[in-house]
Amino acid sequence: MATKIKVLIVDDVAATRENIGKLMAFDQEITAVGQAASAEEAIAKARELQPDVILMDINMPGMDGLAATALLSGELPNVCVIIMSVQGEQEYLRRAMLAGAKDYLIKPFSGDELRQAVKQVYASEQNRRKVIPFDARQPEAGKVITVFSTKGGVGKTTIATNLAVALGTRTRQKVCVVDADLTFGDVSLFLNVLPRATAADLAADGDALESGQVGDYLTRYNDYVDVLAAPLRPEQAELVTAAHLGSMLKALRAVYRYVIVDTAPSFSETMLTALDEADHVLVVSSLDLPTIKNVKLCLEIMDSLAYSGDKVKLVLNRASGEGGMDVREVEESLRRPFAAVLPSDGKVVMPSVNRGIPFVVTNPEAAVSQGLFNLAKNIAGEAEGREEPRGVVHRLKRLLG
Repeated sequence: MATKIKVLIVDDVAATRENIGKLMAFDQEITAVGQAASAEEAIAKARELQPDVILMDINMPGMDGLAATALLSGELPNVCVIIMSVQGEQEYLRRAMLAGAKDYLIKPFSGDELRQAVKQVYASEQNRRKVIPFDARQPEAGKVITVFSTKGGVGKTTIATNLAVALGTRTRQKVCVVDADLTFGDVSLFLNVLPRATAADLAADGDALESGQVGDYLTRYNDYVDVLAAPLRPEQAELVTAAHLGSMLKALRAVYRYVIVDTAPSFSETMLTALDEADHVLVVSSLDLPTIKNVKLCLEIMDSLAYSGDKVKLVLNRASGEGGMDVREVEESLRRPFAAVLPSDGKVVMPSVNRGIPFVVTNPEAAVSQGLFNLAKNIAGEAEGREEPRGVVHRLKRLLG
């Protein structure tokens, strides 16, 4: 018989602990190895029992479940924590994921929901532990696709993470997501992975960058997708320079078929490197006047930087007729068509973001998912030609006249 998933149940109500144990009792793949009535007891038992999964109530006397989760995530990174709570508001979900929880169950939940959550986070952790083979080179350089916008909140990270998973799923080839929003990057949160290292750690390892052997600094999402996470603290962003990022992207394109780069909304020197190294730049827009104004300025700057029309592609996110703006009119204003139009679907997208599971996985048949799959198909089917990159300083001087 295969090894069972060991679960520690943490709740200050004894009846709740017993009921959860009964819900798991008839599943041959799961076993409850212990119970705890407080966060402090949970931490002690986790150190002793080394469970695979901890079911952690969020509200307990003394230390709460979120504080305990944060401590356990740092001390026992291989243990997966699932938060249990009667609160289903988005803020609680986000706080749980930031603390290091792998899933969030809203009470009351069914036995099927409980068992599925336990098995899913356990399977994800097993995939993360697999050794990332980083010595096999592609027969030719992979593609770098940079997702960019001059305005925050338009869905860059949502598109970058779902596009990466869509490419991996459909092509069965290796994809790496690089979180180049170095100050406030959320790629790890959107994919619900706990980074074992970040871009700041890699930047500090000159030998790894020089040799191109950066595999030790990546975090596995699944069999096809890996992540190079942003620094964990905003003050660490300055440790990653434009030169560092350029070296990272060159090393990754030698190994991965596709490198998806999420970015910050600025034309900083580091972001210019992410744009310069890209085969394709996906400029994300939405149907509101401030964003369209910013996108128009963005395209003018990219024209000044001599980026070709084939390199820069427009992606319309959250497309709907509610704002009173017509897609064709926007295309005429921007003087180029949208390469992809993704419909607005909050009922699919928001639960996906809150749970850290891409909607191309949870709802592959949804219209927004099909839009991402079509975009992935277009990227995968295009020719490999790319511009020879020019230095950042050269481009800045040209831009400033």
